[in-house]
Amino acid sequence: MRIFWLYAHPCPESFHGSIRARAVAAAERAGHVVDMCDLVAEGFDPVMRAEERRRYHDLSRNQQGLEGWIERINLAEWLVCQFPVWCFGPPALLKGFFDRIFLPGVAFDLSKPADVTSKFNRLNRVTGIASYGQDRLKAFWMGDPPRKLITRYLAWYAGRGARVRYLPVYRMNTIDQDQRERFIRQVERHFER
Repeated sequence: MRIFWLYAHPCPESFHGSIRARAVAAAERAGHVVDMCDLVAEGFDPVMRAEERRRYHDLSRNQQGLEGWIERINLAEWLVCQFPVWCFGPPALLKGFFDRIFLPGVAFDLSKPADVTSKFNRLNRVTGIASYGQDRLKAFWMGDPPRKLITRYLAWYAGRGARVRYLPVYRMNTIDQDQRERFIRQVERHFER
């Protein structure tokens, strides 16, 4: 499968960097092709400017300056989003990617506004890999927007029958090295299947 891997962490030496290295290696060993989209390394600008918003519904112009990312995500059969959870949400960098790239005519068809449909016809798997500083109960109490982003919002784009998996690790500030290793192994196993 062709994987489009959205990576949204600014520090390559972070725990997320370790997860990424081992999970990508596991996916490639399993025969998957990984297109790594490191949003920080690629200099992705998450801010939608006024002119961009004005042309948002103009299908002839709304992709200007975004063509490379759009082409890459359109080739994906499996979307992976890897990110830390900050303030009980995804980083602005990742949210900005969805704001700017998931456009009418690209991600969805708005020709019938009462019946919006996804245009990501190749996409049939979605995986989220997230780290939380707090525990699961606090995330639940806050509504857990990152989990819903993966399991509801992105799952809608993949359509019925898609495999959707959310792999969170909680209490990043207090877990030990053994717990971190167990989590990385869980993520590796997900991509080895």
